[in-house]
Amino acid sequence: MTLRATNILGFLGLFLIAGTLYASGQPPICTCGEVKLWVGTIFSSDNSQHIADWYTLSHILHGVLVALIGRLLFPKLAFKILLLVAIVTGVGWEIIEHTEFVMAAYRTTTINMGYHGDSVINAVADYIWMMGGFFLAVRLRTLYIFILIAVLELSAALIARESFVLSTIMLLYLIDAIETWQQESNPSKS
Repeated sequence: MTLRATNILGFLGLFLIAGTLYASGQPPICTCGEVKLWVGTIFSSDNSQHIADWYTLSHILHGVLVALIGRLLFPKLAFKILLLVAIVTGVGWEIIEHTEFVMAAYRTTTINMGYHGDSVINAVADYIWMMGGFFLAVRLRTLYIFILIAVLELSAALIARESFVLSTIMLLYLIDAIETWQQESNPSKS
């Protein structure tokens, strides 16, 4: 596969995500009827419905991790193959994330109660953010990639009390201390 064909496949990924989510019943935009650039709280019904939110950092991190793992474990891997891995994992995650199995698993964590999936525009934006993280990381030195990972994770964890690592931990094994800490910032629990 040529780099050009890989780029076309990456672009088609946008339509695959949008078409799959729309066909499965996800709303094209937030049911509130607005499209916002940023939603600053994970406890809002607007979360995962607009262009960006605190989970955007996790999607950027996904792309960064694909580039980093490729660099560290497969240093001779051709760029177009690594790009294909980013495309497949990005598109794949956005589709798998919206299966009832995964959405139900998310709803078992208190922080995601009531989660019914992303709007189509949010899922497409998540994929674009992920690809942005990938393209940024392939251009950075390894040390700067590790610094970027720390900044993304710590910013999300300390400000929003949610991050890639925290989401993964809570999805796999619910830890009461983490849940309690996260809920301390929930305005409806005040």
